[in-house]
Amino acid sequence: MTTRTERGTAAAEAARKVEERWANFHRYGPWGLLGVGIGLSAATADVTGMDRTDWYVFVPLSAAAVVLQLWWGRAMRTRPGPTRAGACYYWIRWALSFVGSLINPFYVFYAACGYFDSERLLSRRQVRPGVFAAVVVVAGSQSGGLPPENAAGWALFGGLLAVNSVLVGFMGQINHKEQEQARVQIETIGELERTNAALQQAMDENAQLHAQLLVQAREAGVADERRRLAAEIHDTIAQGLTGIIAQLQVVANAPTLAVAREHLDRASALARHSLGEARRSVHNLSPAALADATLAEALKKTVAEWAGRTGVRAEFTLTGTAEPLHDEIEASLLRIAEEALSNAARHAHATRLGVTLSFMAGEVTLDVRDDGRGFDPIALPARTGTAGFGLDGMRARAERLAGDVTIESEPGGGTAISVRVPLVRHDD
Repeated sequence: MTTRTERGTAAAEAARKVEERWANFHRYGPWGLLGVGIGLSAATADVTGMDRTDWYVFVPLSAAAVVLQLWWGRAMRTRPGPTRAGACYYWIRWALSFVGSLINPFYVFYAACGYFDSERLLSRRQVRPGVFAAVVVVAGSQSGGLPPENAAGWALFGGLLAVNSVLVGFMGQINHKEQEQARVQIETIGELERTNAALQQAMDENAQLHAQLLVQAREAGVADERRRLAAEIHDTIAQGLTGIIAQLQVVANAPTLAVAREHLDRASALARHSLGEARRSVHNLSPAALADATLAEALKKTVAEWAGRTGVRAEFTLTGTAEPLHDEIEASLLRIAEEALSNAARHAHATRLGVTLSFMAGEVTLDVRDDGRGFDPIALPARTGTAGFGLDGMRARAERLAGDVTIESEPGGGTAISVRVPLVRHDD
């Protein structure tokens, strides 16, 4: 049994590592987004119609952005927090990204930096204008570039501006909630240690107390709540935004108004769905798919919708006798399945996929298998401390339920993900 001092030291060390990772993100993230913006703009110059005059502006503008980043890389070490220098850097960077996006919409990646560091660089009264300025550039690029060429273009730009503003606003609310929880964490750390110790002892003594352990750990653990929110953002808002962007990219090149309207409707539906899931995440509610359906029904519908979006042949299979499970278990299994499907859509390039939910004596298993290109699980970099994202997020969800995740894959041999959790019924 570890002592209270050892647990406090471990918690402080974990917090320090998280702070270091965020510091590295703010230091190197703008470089990465600038590189992506310059690279994609140069690669798509012919597609977007960049002429010689555009190149005369694009090259010195990109050079100025590089010089700006070099200067800020040194200045930020001596000027932490919101300062005049930070505000100057932010607005010059925004101006460069705005002009770059006028030349080529793919330059918008540089403007997206404002989503992440506005509160870190700007004073409180400048944060909202700063974020809105970044949203204008992003929405303009998503609509095909600024300024729009006709009334339909302006309408599309306005709609995208509204959608992006709403989503950024919700992400800001979640961020403020996490900051408040971090402040409360200092006052409640002693109680959390005692509660977690009692919960661990209860789990070791009696496996039937899994449900009570999960509820108490979720209510008592501020750190666990932050991981949950991060996972929900990734599984709902981030994936919803990815789908919306994909639909809008199709709209930009749609051959007819009917095709454009169809994809706009899909983007609108994704936005509404993401908005609803964001609200449910903030209030810690179960996924919408489980509101009026069993886990098996929700999984079957999710697999069918995924197959319709991706064009991949996908099937859902139920084995054993389905039973109503504890809400936390159903929500976690559904989120794990959604993450596995999302990973398959982005990386697997599969032609067939199968999802199997099995009820057995004392446990429930979820298997997701595809015939895609596969990967080497051993070669994946460790991402400790980032639970809630990708494969690490699946493991974190399963471990909170006293379960585990097994991944079998090899290059060219497809991928199989198997999740095993205890069978805790709804009324246990």
